[in-house]
Amino acid sequence: MLAATLLVPGLTACKSDDPAPAGAGSAASAVPADPKEALIASTKELEKGNFTFTLAGDGLSGKGLVHKPSNSAQFSMKFDDGSGSSMGMELIFIQPDSWVKLDLGELGAMIPGAEKMKGKYQHLDQSKVKDAGELSRYMEQADPAGSAMLTKGITDVEKTAEGSYAGKLDASAATDSSAVDADMVKALGAQAKALPFTAKVDAEGRLTELVISVPSAGETKAHDIKVTYADYGNATAAQKPAADKVVEASPETYEMFKK
Repeated sequence: MLAATLLVPGLTACKSDDPAPAGAGSAASAVPADPKEALIASTKELEKGNFTFTLAGDGLSGKGLVHKPSNSAQFSMKFDDGSGSSMGMELIFIQPDSWVKLDLGELGAMIPGAEKMKGKYQHLDQSKVKDAGELSRYMEQADPAGSAMLTKGITDVEKTAEGSYAGKLDASAATDSSAVDADMVKALGAQAKALPFTAKVDAEGRLTELVISVPSAGETKAHDIKVTYADYGNATAAQKPAADKVVEASPETYEMFKK
């Protein structure tokens, strides 16, 4: 599986014509005393769309940036299920264009035309992306991991140290988050309503780390989902791929992301 639910950063934040000044009005001059309210407030700075992030889960690792001032974003990821084979993907968005580069590993040999796309950035037709299920859905989110949605699902939390929190959250209503797979939530059943988590915020109250502990269930093994954020107000613009590395996306690429 290409794990499309953990592939693509949210890009709507890049589409505004009125970007906030870098570093202006950072999240919290006064961090709320209530732990849950503090964590909900910690995600507000993400709405400004100027940060870098990392994302890691069961066999998955990724990193990227969102840069609203230039209407751009970039994300790369790698998936390794431990069998010795791996897959990777990079997506670049510079309004109004986007490109995707896929490394499908052994799976590529089974997809028509995949070999000639190897090492190339496929330029995406925006009209087709809108019909591409998972791909279009994640391009409509401002936050790559859906941390704001996850923090709203907190059911129990306490402050464990300055800038550090721990508790439990209900992930069952957060399956639109790139960090939470709907199949995983289904496998967890009732356990998904009380997943242990830890979180950290910086001196200005902005979220810097969220770690969710997922228990084993069905084919899902116990693992942590970890999201980190940095460079608030200081991210750099995504770079357009070199022309000699660009081809138009194949029908198989669009099909791959459909539900």
